Amino acid sequence: MQRHILAGVIFGALVLVPATAESGEKHITGAAIGAGVGAIVAGPPGAILGGAVGAYVKGPRVTKYRHCWTGRSGRRYCEWR
Repeated sequence: MQRHILAGVIFGALVLVPATAESGEKHITGAAIGAGVGAIVAGPPGAILGGAVGAYVKGPRVTKYRHCWTGRSGRRYCEWR
């Protein structure tokens, strides 16, 4: 019974990760950068505080996607965002 519950929790987490990664990507990268810098500067307490501050401040966007549209002349335009 416990294995079934654990498998369900893991499956649910794997299904929800892409949705949360897109919406909070800047928060996650900010927290990772802040935790890394905090760990180097002040050890474990610095990692916790740096992660919290980094999530609040936000980090850079890591992923890029292609945005395409059709102009008035019928020509297709694309750009990376």
